[in-house]
Amino acid sequence: MSYGDYLKKLLAPLGIYRLEGSLNGGELESIGGALDGGAAALEELEREMLVSTAQGEGLENIERLLARRPVTHTLEDRRTALAALLRIGGDSFTLAAINDNLRGCGLNAVASETGDPGRVEVRFPDVPGIPDGFEEMRGIIEDILPCHLLIEYVYWFITWDKMEERFDTWDSIEALGLDWESLEKLVK
Repeated sequence: MSYGDYLKKLLAPLGIYRLEGSLNGGELESIGGALDGGAAALEELEREMLVSTAQGEGLENIERLLARRPVTHTLEDRRTALAALLRIGGDSFTLAAINDNLRGCGLNAVASETGDPGRVEVRFPDVPGIPDGFEEMRGIIEDILPCHLLIEYVYWFITWDKMEERFDTWDSIEALGLDWESLEKLVK
């Protein structure tokens, strides 16, 4: 229901106004239109002020506050990543909190302790080889992890043993038409 209709409905029981086809009705429609515009602006503002519901300007404004933009492709992943980046604070340096923030930022990365003080490993468990967009990911990872830690990035590739199990001859490998980078990522 528009505000113009609401105002007419509100005044109709009084019976002293002609609300249709009159100056009074036109005035109520005009006031109602202005109220409809204000309500729409407030509704948009309410949606854009929360990370969980923002769709455009709200997300862009939050991203302007941060040093890095999340590495995501969908609206929901973008919201989740921004929420994770906003959670980072003084108590975000436990291993569980760091991994939660990495996941929340849309990164398929896992940090783990190495046993050496001041050194952590970052792995990309579901991505063979060096992940696409690694430089951008590395910037985000290094922003999340405490700056005093040495970060070792660990990648995984197909081993010679696995290639021998999978292929009988070099001809069967060459028949796939893969370059070296594609071949070393052929782990599945």
